[in-house]
Order: sequence, then structure tokens, then C-alpha cells
Amino acid sequence: MHRWVPGSLVLSLLVLTPGPARADVKSREKTLVKLEGVLGGVMRVFGGKAAKEGVVSTAAVKGNRKATRDDTRGEIVDLSEEKVYTIDYKDKSYTVKTFDQIREEMRKAAEQAAKDAQKEPGKEQPSAQQKPPDKPEKELDVDFDVKETGQKKSIAGYDAREVIMTVTLREKGKTLEESGGFVMTADTWLGPDIPALKELFEFNQRYWKQLGGTGTIALSPEQTASVLAAYPMMQQASDRLKQEGAKLQGTPLATTTTFDAVKSKDAMAAAQPQTSSGSSSGGLGGLLARKMKKDPGEPKARATIFTVEHEFQEVSTSVGPADLEIPAGFKQKS
Repeated sequence: MHRWVPGSLVLSLLVLTPGPARADVKSREKTLVKLEGVLGGVMRVFGGKAAKEGVVSTAAVKGNRKATRDDTRGEIVDLSEEKVYTIDYKDKSYTVKTFDQIREEMRKAAEQAAKDAQKEPGKEQPSAQQKPPDKPEKELDVDFDVKETGQKKSIAGYDAREVIMTVTLREKGKTLEESGGFVMTADTWLGPDIPALKELFEFNQRYWKQLGGTGTIALSPEQTASVLAAYPMMQQASDRLKQEGAKLQGTPLATTTTFDAVKSKDAMAAAQPQTSSGSSSGGLGGLLARKMKKDPGEPKARATIFTVEHEFQEVSTSVGPADLEIPAGFKQKS
């Protein structure tokens, strides 16, 4: 499974319009991805230190080739060949996958995520009483808010200012609390115009476009497909965030992106702990009942699905041939 995560994909949310000139770029970045639910549990078990503390990696781009690596693993994406080389620096080996193979993995991951989502507690299951599949879905309102906080700090040697963007999806004509919905927030530090980083952002967009997917968060293609299958509204929120982010002046140097699900008023009422008589629990009796049922307490209206933290630590335009090639002597594994 293609699981290694190119951290800078998160910044395609805020990509600026790229210039026509091609430029070499090399960066050092730190990325921390936190997934909740089933996907988060898998990451915490198998992700090791990286899943808890994040990954520091370097990325180098020259033309249609990009190489990314950390202490133990690396990845080379070649848009002309439509191949991805995953490198294991510990045993000096590498594997190769075509874009077609990755697309198939994305498809399977999306199908599995959709099945898993239906099995989650509280998730409505298909039934004969459900509305016909051709009946139109509820209309959504998409709210957008941007706030310049006035906070400033230095990142990767550049002066940056803080901008917080929030996208809210809710049922048309209802408040978020009434209908439930989703909230995506991007807390971003914008530096000056940095042409070299525009090349990096543009490469990520071209890669995802060729895959036929969307590069909106710092996840592998399969992880992105899984999250989008479980939470289809995330695509709409990401598109709006990308659209509005492109209007901002400056280059994103650090971003914390969160995606939250909000339960509707009816869903909250249905989730309230019940006493044996069927009424809402309260007082000492309700407390004892919850403890006997190992209930953690009152249900929460808002839950975070994922959080992605990304920051550039260094940016340069010096890219050598060795930065983009598989090291000599490394053997290919089937």
C-alpha cells in the first residue's frame, strides 16, 4: 500500500496562481497528521513516532520530477513517466508503482471507507424506508469567514502574518446547530511572495490532477480517498477554502488545518443518555446509569475528524542531480 505522505500537499489548499517560469526548489518541512476514528486508530498503531510527533522531510522539485525524503524513507514522483518510486533507505531498496496502480488503490480505499462508515455506531443504515436514490439531496449553504489576527512571527527566515479562514457547510435555511454539518478551518501564516515555493505547490497540483484526485490535505492518495468517501462534504469545503485562499496576498509558510463534524439538534437529542424509563438521564441516577453502561458522559455536538499541521523550516533554489535520483546500488523490489 502506498502510504508515505508528501507533507506539502496540504498547501494546495492555499496555492497562489503560479507564474509561467519553471524554477528549481528545495525545502525542509515538518508535517504532523492526526486522524480520528478508525483511520486514526490504524495510524496510531502502525505510524510509530511519526504519527505522534510528525515527520521532518526534504522536498526537491525540478521540472516534472519531485523527490521527498525523511530519515528512513523517500519518494520520487515522475509526472512524465507517471510512476512513483518509494525508497527504503534502511535496506537500500525501492519499489515502483504506476499512476494506474495508485488510482486503483484509491478506488479500493474509497470503497472500503464507505463500507466502514456505514458500520460506525450511530450511522444510519440503509433500509427499505430510505428515500429513493434519485431524490435530490438537501441543499447546502457554504459560509466563509476570513480573519487577519494581527499576529506576526518569523518562519523559515521570512516575516509572516496570521490569517484564519473558516468554511462552514450547513443545510440551506438552517443554522449549523439545527442541521449539523461540517467546519473546515485553516490557521495560516503567510509570508511574502516566494516564487520557488509556487513551483512546489504547482507540482503538487499537477500530480493530483494526473491521478484524477484532489490534493487538499497532507495525506497519501489512499488516505485522501478514504476520508473523502467517509465524509463527502469535505471536498466541497476544501474547494471553497482553496478558492478563497488563492485571493490572499503572500505565500503560506505554516498551516494548521482542521475538519470538524457537527451533529444536528435532532441527532444530539437522540444521542442523549436514557434512563430505564426512556427519559433523559440526570442527577445521581443518570450518573450511575452512565457508569454502569461505561458511558463516558454527555455526547459532544462537535468532533474533529482530522488535523494537519505543516510548516516550512527552510527554502532554497539549489537542487543537484543526487536530490532527484535513487541512490546508486539500491535494489528494486517487486
